[in-house]
Amino acid sequence: MTPKTDFVRIILIALAWLSFVGLCIDAGGFLTNFIATLFFKADLAKNFWGKLNLWPLYELGQGRFVMLMSTMVIASVMKALLFYNIIMVIHEKKVSLSKPFSETAKKFIQIMGFISLAIGLFSGWCAKMVEKLVSEGVEMPSIQALKVDGSDVWLFMGIILLIIAQVFKKGIDLQNENDLTV
Repeated sequence: MTPKTDFVRIILIALAWLSFVGLCIDAGGFLTNFIATLFFKADLAKNFWGKLNLWPLYELGQGRFVMLMSTMVIASVMKALLFYNIIMVIHEKKVSLSKPFSETAKKFIQIMGFISLAIGLFSGWCAKMVEKLVSEGVEMPSIQALKVDGSDVWLFMGIILLIIAQVFKKGIDLQNENDLTV
């Protein structure tokens, strides 16, 4: 590898680690506050993670609170998982630029696509729940504050990644056919 590609790789790893740590802190904060509010002290819903006031939702019923928080936590954990996979692929140098169409690269892109789709689905589900609660007159934080906005972008990215994985599958077939030809 050239010094320039090593530098780019180091920068990518650093950015991925920063994103991963931030997303883990966010997911952990939501999960910890969710469990603490549900099992120990209901008043924590008034000053939830990120200074969110979820008390009106909690007063409405624990079932809705659990449903909304579960989708938020799942979406947050999936975002962290996405960056964890990126770190593992970059750090372990599993994808080779000399032979880009490999089964490992295809699998990585497929996993990223499925995780992105899952993030989009859970974020969209959560956003629809918030929208429904607001229409019922429940005072709720915005979907941006709840960090579940942009579900359409996640869905779009997931679909694009799955299409790229299919292109890689065809590239692998062509590369294997080319290796067999003399």
